[in-house]
Amino acid sequence: MKKRRRKAAGIIFLILIIVLGGGFAIGWTCFRIKTVEVEGNALYENSVIEDAVLNDKYSWNSIYVYLKYKFTSMDPIPFVDTVEIKLDSPSKLHITVYEKGVMGYFYDETEDANVYFDKDGFVAEISQRVIEGVPMIKGLQCDSIQLYEKLSIEQSLLDDLLTLTQTLKREKLVPDSIVYGRENSPILIYQNIWVPLGTVEQITQKVEHLAQILPKLKGESGMLHLENWTEDSPNIVFDRDE
Repeated sequence: MKKRRRKAAGIIFLILIIVLGGGFAIGWTCFRIKTVEVEGNALYENSVIEDAVLNDKYSWNSIYVYLKYKFTSMDPIPFVDTVEIKLDSPSKLHITVYEKGVMGYFYDETEDANVYFDKDGFVAEISQRVIEGVPMIKGLQCDSIQLYEKLSIEQSLLDDLLTLTQTLKREKLVPDSIVYGRENSPILIYQNIWVPLGTVEQITQKVEHLAQILPKLKGESGMLHLENWTEDSPNIVFDRDE
């Protein structure tokens, strides 16, 4: 009787070993990541996103990666709001990136670096790189710069800057740079075209007029005066360079 029990226990143990070994083998072969698809990223190469997600020694396993980010958060990536992980198949990982809006950047002499800020005015990155399609802001002074902190600019002026940059981005009229001159009045620069805006009052209407006029000035050089435009004074003058 004892021999039979030992034999039965041995068989059960062997079956468990086989099942566990088989499960491990299935996990090793079926859930090994072979393909990673990344979408939604404009500011970073696919490889950068992949490296940020698959960042430890167990990240070869798709189930592990999926469950990991179900219950834990990723380390922050500048300008990335959230990252969504899905399994298209046991061996295919799908990463969807939701980026924050990049509104502009300053060059900071102390850091000897570019300081990028998002749509809420928070510093999202301090680096040497130049991101294409993001305007450089000149003429505004930041008292201090801290990563992930709000730009230390007077609140009303920061609100105006964010309103301006968001409106220009929405209308696909992002300039090469925005220069703040006297009385903190912004000037948009598109290659050889300078566009003084005056105040940001009625900025939507001013940008709508800019969208109509700017394409007609391709190849020109001069100053397009929008600073004095109002609904009561609708004339817009372009002073062509001699």
